Amino acid sequence: MAQKAKKRSTAKKPKRAAPLKRARAKPAAVQDFVSLQEIILAARRKLPQHLWDHLSGGADSETSLLRNRIALDSLALRQRVLVDVRKIDITTTLLGQKLTSPVFLAPVGGFVGFVNPKEGACPVARAAVAHGTTAFISTAALPGLEAAAAAVKEPLIFQLYVRADRKWVEDILDRAKAAGYRALCVCVDRNYYGRRERDIIGRNNVREGFGDPSYQMGLKWSDLVWMKEHMKVPLIVKGIATAEDALLSVEHGADVVYVSNHGGRQLDHGQGTIEVLPEVVAAVAGRAEILWDGGVLRGTDVVKAIALGASAVGVGKMLGWALAADGEAGLKRMLELMDLEIRTAMGLMGVTSLAQLNPSWVRPTHPVRPASQTNAYPWFEQKVGKA
Repeated sequence: MAQKAKKRSTAKKPKRAAPLKRARAKPAAVQDFVSLQEIILAARRKLPQHLWDHLSGGADSETSLLRNRIALDSLALRQRVLVDVRKIDITTTLLGQKLTSPVFLAPVGGFVGFVNPKEGACPVARAAVAHGTTAFISTAALPGLEAAAAAVKEPLIFQLYVRADRKWVEDILDRAKAAGYRALCVCVDRNYYGRRERDIIGRNNVREGFGDPSYQMGLKWSDLVWMKEHMKVPLIVKGIATAEDALLSVEHGADVVYVSNHGGRQLDHGQGTIEVLPEVVAAVAGRAEILWDGGVLRGTDVVKAIALGASAVGVGKMLGWALAADGEAGLKRMLELMDLEIRTAMGLMGVTSLAQLNPSWVRPTHPVRPASQTNAYPWFEQKVGKA
């Protein structure tokens, strides 16, 4: 028996199947992005913590940032049925330019340079034009306003952050005019620079400000008149959050009133921008076009804003996330998915064109989940937790 046992022990044993290894999740390739949630997850995986915080955070307690989402989630869409929705038109116009989508790429300052130091805002410009919409190119966007304008054949919109004195403003407006920008957007909600505690506590050296802030602190309505006269292009006033300032914007020559609270990154404890949109629309009373941004994460957010009177909607954080996820290709895919969500919502509502939308299509409701910067992406939050 012992001999047999020894013989058995020297016999060649069959190979066992290798144990299954737990595959590490890989970011999806851009062609595999089937949802906005996947794009945001890819951005979260790729961005270092300090850049995620810089892009995604808000001022101080981030109450304004959260109110942007709470206000959007507090609106429900109405639905009509048995409507022929085989053809749905989501085109709009901005200062006479036809846009194939109501979504444009909002100015996001220096972040584009942090993500892509070599090209900066150039992929943003190319993605917007390729999609048939437009992009706002910021003073702070690298590699510079001329490079972004030269990256495309269609004229873009220049967004001014005042950084120094009147002579500096004159020079940069002249540069923007020479580069072919078709409109001037002046950011008016930054006379003071908001305290963004994610950056401050994290000791993140990503602040986009430079120069002497005292001139910016002293800006007045008359300065907007001068800027428009100097550059001789249509004027967009960005950062309007009250009916009073909307009226003053029109009185001082604004061709477009842009409702925004800087993504909740300036004044803390402000209202959500979708809350103030109706009063701005009423004050403007058709004398200027209306743009809006503030917490946009879904196509349904865009539909709500159009219904309440905006002609087009800007995406800022979405832009940054898509750029981080896969550069220019990520931006293009994000815009495609936003349009898909807009069309889907309109088709299910029984709406065939943006022109049909009005305030009767929305109703107040109660949010179904707590507000967060990513609460529109439940799958994302399950994967990585609330960022």
